[in-house]
Amino acid sequence: MIRKAFVMQVNQDAHKEYAHRHNPIWPELEAVLKDHGAHRYAIYLDRERSLLFATVEIDSEERWNAVATTDVCQRWWKHMRDVMPSNPDNSPVSTGLEEVFYLD
Repeated sequence: MIRKAFVMQVNQDAHKEYAHRHNPIWPELEAVLKDHGAHRYAIYLDRERSLLFATVEIDSEERWNAVATTDVCQRWWKHMRDVMPSNPDNSPVSTGLEEVFYLD
């Protein structure tokens, strides 16, 4: 299992809307994530900085990266682009984090 962590931003006035859109997340997106080997996916909000911190465990980088090519992921990104900074392809602006400590 590969542990990943990354940060994203959410627009300061969109904290509530961001949470609303994830609860519940689209069932078809949940299925795609699980089918592509994503486990224990969590997103946390730092309200003061409008910072999103995400963690996920994945089976493989290839399967994780393939999620981005699915129709449902493309639709989700388009749906979310008004509440968070996005790249030209509508993917959220995201920065991977380097693990420096883990206690199991």
